[in-house]
Amino acid sequence: MSERSLVSISDLNFAYDERPVLSGINIEIARGKVVAIMGGSGCGKTTLLRLIGGQLKPARGEVRVAGQVVHELDRKGLYALRRRMGMLFQFGALFTDMSVFENVAFQMREHTDLPEELIADLVTMKLHAVGLRGAAHLMPAELSGGMARRVALARAIALDPMLMLYDEPFAGLDPISLGVVGQLIRKLNDALGACSIVVTHDVQESLHIVDYIYFVSDGKVVAEGTAQEMRESADPWVHQFVWAQPDGPVPFHYPAAPYGEQLLGRAGA
Repeated sequence: MSERSLVSISDLNFAYDERPVLSGINIEIARGKVVAIMGGSGCGKTTLLRLIGGQLKPARGEVRVAGQVVHELDRKGLYALRRRMGMLFQFGALFTDMSVFENVAFQMREHTDLPEELIADLVTMKLHAVGLRGAAHLMPAELSGGMARRVALARAIALDPMLMLYDEPFAGLDPISLGVVGQLIRKLNDALGACSIVVTHDVQESLHIVDYIYFVSDGKVVAEGTAQEMRESADPWVHQFVWAQPDGPVPFHYPAAPYGEQLLGRAGA
C-alpha cells in the first residue's frame, strides 16, 4: 500500500453463495482524489462499496482503509472506522419523519457530545455548503429529488469524513440537479481534503469531476485511467460504454437461434 493511498484493494474476491461477483480486483485510491467505479448493472460495483464499508467480508484478498484491513477489525474498530466515512445512498435515504435540520444533525448527536448550540451552527454550515440553509425547516416530502440528494450529502459530510462513498448519486436527477450534485461532490472533496469513491452509470457527468476511473465488467477491472484516457480509449468495451453505443462487446440481442431460421421454421410448420 502506497503512503499516499487511503484505500487499497488487493486481489479481492467475493461470491454470493456459489455465484462469483468479484474476481482479482486491485485498486489504489490516493488521498484527496475523486475516483469513479463504472460498469454495467450487476457487475459488482455496489458490492465493492459494501466490502469497503465492512458490511461484507471477502472470500480472498483484502481491503485496507487508512492502513487498516477492514474485514479483520472487531465491531468496535469497524464502527470507529465507519465514523470516519460518509455515505450517500442511492436516492438519498433521508429519515422521512425528521426535518432537514434533524437529518443533518443526527450523526452529530449520535457520535459526539457537542452542545446543541454548536450542533445548530454546524448544521447551518453544512446546509449552506450545499445551498439549502433556507430549507432547514422542511420535511423530506417537501423536497424535490435534487434537494433531497443535496440534504443527504450535507448529512454525509456532517462529521467531516476522510472517505466519502457515493452509490449512484446522479440516479433520477434532472440535468440541472445532476450538474449541481456533481460539482458539490468535487468541491466538497477538495474542501475536506477527503477521498471520494463514486459508483455510477452516468459517464459524461463523471468524466467532468473525477481524477481517475476504474471500469468493472464480469467482476474484474477491465480498464482504468484518467477521464481523457477513457474518452480516447480504443478498447471496444470502454468505447461502447463511454459513448453509449447500443451494440458492441455488450450485445444488443440476447443469445437466440438465427432470426431467419426461426421465422422460416415457423412458416414451414
